[in-house]
Amino acid sequence: MNSFAPKRLGMIVLGCVLVSLGLLLLRHAQVVTGGTAGLALSLSYLLQLPFAGLFFVINIPFYIFSFMRMGWSFTLSTIVSVCLVSLVSSLGAFLPLPTMPALVGTVIGSVLCGLGLSTLFMNRASLGGVNIVALFLQQRFGWNPGMVNFIFDSMVVCIGFYSVGWYEAILSMLSVVIVSSIISYFKQRIANGNGRVAAPRQERSKAATQTTEAVSS
Repeated sequence: MNSFAPKRLGMIVLGCVLVSLGLLLLRHAQVVTGGTAGLALSLSYLLQLPFAGLFFVINIPFYIFSFMRMGWSFTLSTIVSVCLVSLVSSLGAFLPLPTMPALVGTVIGSVLCGLGLSTLFMNRASLGGVNIVALFLQQRFGWNPGMVNFIFDSMVVCIGFYSVGWYEAILSMLSVVIVSSIISYFKQRIANGNGRVAAPRQERSKAATQTTEAVSS
């Protein structure tokens, strides 16, 4: 299978652009979201460092897990996606954003993030971190990736409470609910798109053994 067929690559780029725009709106509203993106946002508030660089660095440890459990194709797609979001986010920081109430920015930004992440998931890619774990658990145990993201994202948002006010903290939880709900809505399509990517190594080995035995007999 071509890892970056034109249609798939186009969908990955679309997903990255949607997530990047959503993150820009959330950052403009001083809202923390979940995952490694939310953690990077929190640290960017606290440390006054660029989001794009933090986002890329935080994801590095998860690439090892992805390569071992999800395969090189998924890992490469994830690295490309993280780089694209980091690039678009850094360029988008120079673009003027429309002035809107924080609540409106939170809802729109969260919807964009949810749609973008779902698009990436359905095309065998992610933005690293919890996304990788969620997809692995869905494939291995049938867990709902939206619920897995919700649990982990809630913990990230709790950490981010120290970097934002209480109103922004409430909006942050709203953001997590919206993003997780959208991912849950597309969970079946995500499962269909990743059916072969995260196949456990034991099952692949068993299948290979059965094939060899069949040929031998």
